[in-house]
Amino acid sequence: MAVIGYARVSTDGQTLDAQQAALKAAGAERIYAEKISGAVTNRKALGKAMAALQAGDVLLVTRLDRLARSTRDLLNVLATVGDKGAGFRSLADAWADTTTAHGRLMVTILGGLAEFERELIKARTDDGRKRAMARGVRFGRKVKLTPHQMAEAIRRREAGEPLTEIARTFNVSHSTISMLPAEAGTMAISHLSTDPATGIETPSFRVAGPHILTW
Repeated sequence: MAVIGYARVSTDGQTLDAQQAALKAAGAERIYAEKISGAVTNRKALGKAMAALQAGDVLLVTRLDRLARSTRDLLNVLATVGDKGAGFRSLADAWADTTTAHGRLMVTILGGLAEFERELIKARTDDGRKRAMARGVRFGRKVKLTPHQMAEAIRRREAGEPLTEIARTFNVSHSTISMLPAEAGTMAISHLSTDPATGIETPSFRVAGPHILTW
């Protein structure tokens, strides 16, 4: 049985000396150390420590936060350690010792609590979404163009105007204009009227019925 230590600090300004000394004093034969944020999932030294574990070995850390930043992260690491037939110990957290029956029980309880917490969050999220939808809240990407704007963009597109020019008018990408369906939902152009004072053409629209909307 080998005791393999893992030490980590977040920044270059911190030192690994204290952790390494504590791990050696606790019997660590090999120590894998690195200076990297715990938020980084791909930690090379941790990966090497995990790869070095054999059945009957023990992964040793000074504190749990040196190994994981969240309960889920910790449980994932412990699951991998367990799959290798190895154990885990934390010097500052006596309960986190999977080499004892008591420690394994505590980790099992922790896993159950984490699962319960996830289910509660999921239930609350689903309930909140349903209530929001009942109030008329729409989820998903925000519509970039109103029906009136889509109809106008399609008229200009079919008239042969460059897509980039149309897109610049509505502050969208040219691909948005090119993908607009010809029918643009239920909005259709009824006719163009010209303001005699300004000479500006104003499109009128028909919305799936006899009502005429003028923009």
